[in-house]
Amino acid sequence: MGEYIGLDVSLKETAVSIRRGAKRVWRGKCLSDPAAIAALIRKHAVCRAGGVRDGPLSVWFYHALSAQGLPAICIDARHAKAALDMAQRDGRQRRG
Repeated sequence: MGEYIGLDVSLKETAVSIRRGAKRVWRGKCLSDPAAIAALIRKHAVCRAGGVRDGPLSVWFYHALSAQGLPAICIDARHAKAALDMAQRDGRQRRG
């Protein structure tokens, strides 16, 4: 299973969630600066894909993170929640 990073970007801070499969392995915040986010991701994960929540800063972050060598995608928050909910349900069904 790969690791996936979700970013919820605002002007001052970015919330970061790192998941391995359906399990969260790290969660926190950092400055909304692509270099700071890239350093945080490199410290806590081996990134397969990073998702930037859609919003006014998403295009800038997409290009800045891609320039840092991180695979980034821009996603709608509602679609991300639905996908995570499905992954959690699937994980529970496999165990139970």
